[in-house]
Amino acid sequence: MNTSASLLRLVERTDALLQRHPRRLTAAVVTLLLGSAVTAFGVAPMAPDAADLPRRVLTESVTSLALEAQLQALETHSVALYRSELTRSSDTADILLQRLGIDDAEAAAFLRRDSTARALLEGRSGKMVQALATNGRLSQLIARSPAESAAQLSTHFTRLTIERDAIGLRARTEQAALSNEVKLGSGTIQTSLFAAADDSRLPDAVTVQLAELFGTDIDFRRELKRGDTFTVLYEALTADGEPVTWNQASGRLLAAQFINDGRSHDAVWFQDAAVNGKPKGGYFGLDGRSKNRMFLASPMAFSRVTSGFSMRLHPILQTWRAHLGVDYGAPTGTPVRAVGEGVVEFAGWQNGYGNIAIIRHAGDRETRYAHLSRLDVKRGQRIDQGQLVGAVGATGWATGPHLHFEFRERGQVQDPLKIARASEAFTLSPAARAQFNEVAAAARSQLTVASAVNPVARFE
Repeated sequence: MNTSASLLRLVERTDALLQRHPRRLTAAVVTLLLGSAVTAFGVAPMAPDAADLPRRVLTESVTSLALEAQLQALETHSVALYRSELTRSSDTADILLQRLGIDDAEAAAFLRRDSTARALLEGRSGKMVQALATNGRLSQLIARSPAESAAQLSTHFTRLTIERDAIGLRARTEQAALSNEVKLGSGTIQTSLFAAADDSRLPDAVTVQLAELFGTDIDFRRELKRGDTFTVLYEALTADGEPVTWNQASGRLLAAQFINDGRSHDAVWFQDAAVNGKPKGGYFGLDGRSKNRMFLASPMAFSRVTSGFSMRLHPILQTWRAHLGVDYGAPTGTPVRAVGEGVVEFAGWQNGYGNIAIIRHAGDRETRYAHLSRLDVKRGQRIDQGQLVGAVGATGWATGPHLHFEFRERGQVQDPLKIARASEAFTLSPAARAQFNEVAAAARSQLTVASAVNPVARFE
């Protein structure tokens, strides 16, 4: 205790001296340090002189490296290099080969001349190209692109192969099967669904499927909130082991959860021959209720809605009137689909509507698709939900290309989104319930893993 008290008094006295005589204490410290430096300098000369230390020289003979012979051997050795690229809209044969590290005038001429090889630079850009060059000369080139048939976009791809043999370059094309890989993803909404999906590196087609799947639960035009989260389990398609880069050939969304404004919406794909009495699969909530409604929320794939179900200033008549329907802005030629199964009551020209298709549904319900650039149905034809009825146009009283859509019930115009949400949902067959429970449990576990990647998203 006496030692501690003495140290405390010494610290207090030192602090007091420092406050009263800061300059004197600083000078004393500097003097002490300089004194130490002088002492160190005085000791240094006592070390031995480096010139007096013993030295030993080692020598070793080195044989000739024969560099000339090695350089000649390298000149005769073939160097094969693989390079990969995506075609661009501005590509020519010479530009593409240059980007692939190939200096081959014969190959460039072949790409321009051969009818099969010309497909490499024709049509849409974004073809996946892999080339093998030997000493700068093209040996093989393989290009992968979407399938030629629209019906095979999600199952096949086009493979263009150009190879050099003893005669010269040859080209051939074939349709090959895509392979599936299951991937997980998650994201948080900051500005829009597509922006969040881009940040999560989800393919655009998966994003569209996500919006389509929950389109009757969430109005993505008005109800999306900042901080909403989503988790997905989906198929990523590969061509010869390489992930495809074209959106049309995306895989199926297998399971998903979307938390919108604190409310959780979930779904899982389930294959059951008893669904709706048809041998095909469908989406179900984890509670077993089908996500397939009698009516789709929109007659077009997820797109921007230019005007909603409300009053508006008529763009041509310049008078305020109820806008009996919903306008979907889209380029001319965009496909338009039937929101439910029914029978075509009218297909043709009708005053301000221009080209219009009217479909009669069960329960005294009717849908109208107006301003179409073309009609893909005929009067009296029975059509299924999702079947094409025409394409977006600007016929009739239209100031620009768009689809005017109406949903009528007993002659009265209704909000189509409300009808879709209230439409009856099919239930899972009792025979498939046990199998579905296993699939749902696996989906829940996998979605939990996906949400763990995003600290905000949590599966409930």
